Amino acid sequence: MNRPAAFIFRLALVIFCASSFAIGQAPSETAIIDATEQSKVVPSPLSQFGGESPTGHRLAVNSDYLMLDGKPWLPVMGEFHYSRYPEQYWEEELLKMKAGGVQIVATYVFWIHHEEVQGQFDWSGRRDLRQFVELCHKHGLYVFLRVGPYAHGEVRHGGLPDWVLDAGPTRTNDPRYLASVRTYYRQVSDQVRGLFWKDGGPIIGLQLENEYSKRGPGAGAEHILQLKQLAREAGLDAPLYTVTGWDNAAYPAGEFIPVFGGYVDNFWESRLDDLPPAGYYLFTDAHPNNRETAGQNAANVQYPLFLAEAGGGMQVAYHRRPLIDDDDVAAMTLAELGSGVNLYGYYMFQGGANPEGKLTTLQESVATDGVYDLPQISYDFQAPLGEFGDMHASFRRTKVLHLFLHEFGNQLAPMCTLLPRTIPNGPGDRSTLRVAARMQGNRGFIFLNNYQRLYPLANHHAVQIRISLPNETLVFPRKPISIFSGAYFIWPINLEIGGALLKYATAEPLARISNSDDTYEIFFAQPGIDPEFSFDESTLDSIAASQATVSRAGGRVLVEGVVPSTSTAIQIRAKDGKTTHIVVLTHEEALNAWKLKIGGQDRLVISPADVFADENRLYLHARAVEDLQFAIFPAPTRMLIANSPIKRNEQDGIFATYSAAMRPKHIRIEWHKLRDAAPSKPVRVDQYNAMAPANTDFDRAASWQISVPARALDGVSDIFVKVDYLGDVAHLNQGQRLFADDFYKGTPWEFGLKRYLRGTSAVKMVLRVMPLRADAPIYISSDSWRTFQRGNEVADVRKIELFPEYELRIDFGVRTWPSVPGDQGADSQRKAPVPVNQAPQKRKSTAHRASGG
Repeated sequence: MNRPAAFIFRLALVIFCASSFAIGQAPSETAIIDATEQSKVVPSPLSQFGGESPTGHRLAVNSDYLMLDGKPWLPVMGEFHYSRYPEQYWEEELLKMKAGGVQIVATYVFWIHHEEVQGQFDWSGRRDLRQFVELCHKHGLYVFLRVGPYAHGEVRHGGLPDWVLDAGPTRTNDPRYLASVRTYYRQVSDQVRGLFWKDGGPIIGLQLENEYSKRGPGAGAEHILQLKQLAREAGLDAPLYTVTGWDNAAYPAGEFIPVFGGYVDNFWESRLDDLPPAGYYLFTDAHPNNRETAGQNAANVQYPLFLAEAGGGMQVAYHRRPLIDDDDVAAMTLAELGSGVNLYGYYMFQGGANPEGKLTTLQESVATDGVYDLPQISYDFQAPLGEFGDMHASFRRTKVLHLFLHEFGNQLAPMCTLLPRTIPNGPGDRSTLRVAARMQGNRGFIFLNNYQRLYPLANHHAVQIRISLPNETLVFPRKPISIFSGAYFIWPINLEIGGALLKYATAEPLARISNSDDTYEIFFAQPGIDPEFSFDESTLDSIAASQATVSRAGGRVLVEGVVPSTSTAIQIRAKDGKTTHIVVLTHEEALNAWKLKIGGQDRLVISPADVFADENRLYLHARAVEDLQFAIFPAPTRMLIANSPIKRNEQDGIFATYSAAMRPKHIRIEWHKLRDAAPSKPVRVDQYNAMAPANTDFDRAASWQISVPARALDGVSDIFVKVDYLGDVAHLNQGQRLFADDFYKGTPWEFGLKRYLRGTSAVKMVLRVMPLRADAPIYISSDSWRTFQRGNEVADVRKIELFPEYELRIDFGVRTWPSVPGDQGADSQRKAPVPVNQAPQKRKSTAHRASGG
């Protein structure tokens, strides 16, 4: 066909398709899933793992999932490296993690951070492991210690001190190495004595070594077993022992549970272009890593599918600087859960910064490990919680999924994964609908993911799901829908709510709130998809949906036309007399929703602020005072506030709403250029990758002085500085001390100041920026490269802005004020608590403003 004819043909085809859609004759796209033949294999107990606490709580594991007190348990685990974060802020960050749905805190114990000099152990300050674990215990968080001795974690020599490497062979059963490991393990054990599960403490798991694949005499499974023996002898005794299972892992069968991972991009890749589509956005009936390792070690088939390193972001290296989007992380989470994952562990969930070494800098580098250079300080990792404690957009996106797991994880864990009749032929297939079901009998959940990082997927029109169950076939929604590129969600099938049976819903389950009388089931709608609820009529005594359409046919009650809001959309009474209210929020409201236990009761909070809580106190952090507002259900009978008056606003559906009366603080930041950059030299390249400039190179960098006025922190919880710059690498110094750094990746650099401001004095800092050369052999996403308009290099600062972070603190019930460990910011400015005025004000609620997270 010649080109003009081909063009006319394509144009005619487009017109035909458009007219077909217009008159409702679009071809249907049905995902067909056969769930009639499900696995009948009963999970086998792994009796060598697990244990009982002194208070009678039982942790166990079988070949499919974890069990807590006899019930299936599908927890969320998040990595937080205590030694990479200032200890005075640990508690605040742990409360944020808990508010985000994390239940287990995983942390590396980096040997080099504690014994950089042989025989001189340091467990103080940010290296105080015991204090960190005790804080986790205080707030009901479990702990998974990853004690190495080799850890990697982008630390110098993977965490092995230089003197250990100088002494002889490592990561084998060499007697000198094992003697040093024995001493190190005993030190770790001394720090956490009495904090293991068997003692009533929070430590439920230990990972030994990391990414270990050595073979040969004194290595392989023999070495890993020796490490376990040393750990047990030292008192490191936990219910669960794990090893990383990828890369041809070596470990003794039956002694460890292999854990897996995957990342949406890889900073360690030497290639300087976009990576091909990642397979982690596909649904599979077993994780690719699990299949790979199972082929090398048949014993793997008995283990559950646990992730310890699902990418919560990605670190940047000098030569490769991927930019991670919030959907990159959350869509992968959904796809992996739909593929059968039964413990979801993020690496990282909390970003951080490398501590100062006594002898050396502690980052991984070409000089130490010979492959790539990493930032000397920053380990932000683009994680849900950033290096300075700020909640990135991925925090809200993943929180929605974690809330779902909190409510329904015990049902999801025993469910098997089933794929539709037609599946994509690989991650590069951008046109086939990606769907999976996790089922147990007639009940389960539909997972749909139409997102792929860097490679937009096709829109799908006239979509329905057809699933054949052991006792019936469901086809839904009643009216076919469009699923647009970028969408991902979870729908329930035959979900029991309040004694009634929900056959299906085209809204995503979010949370459940119960009080003495009624239960509230919270769902949320996906943009562009009308919520539709179908009930088994035989399980209902009555149903009401005044703002929607209710119809009955074939033993079903169908509710259509639900408009998402904060009010009860559907009220049902089951045959047993229980009343359940169904609330369908908007997608934006769901992103801003938090389920927190405050004042002894589960409550749902909706706020554009960053929200977290401890037992009786609610915290709101925001960079705009107008975002210090919240809607809460159930409303408290008494609240006390200290740092700003709040007022009750108009009721918003089932929620009571409040806003703070706080004046913005205007802090003037001054900055001026000190010098231009000297002409740059070509970027150095080693055997594998481009190398970062040395610290001495920054004597030739462009530089600016930044001045922060005295008492800048008064009345605020932190101050964030946003530097919009163009360049290669940026350093921030106070005097000769480097305290923050950044590899440019196309976005402004943000950093918090509270950890650097001391007392009430003004602070001066120097920002140095090395030029970015047009010929630099580095990867930055294509839309992040800037046009070089003058010469072949650029080192420029376009704007520096300062954003105060405001804090609202509210007490529920009675307690001494303000004695909460970990409080920071304007403690000296806090006022005595005053009761909240409960009288509603006639004012339109704005509790659901958009927030960038």
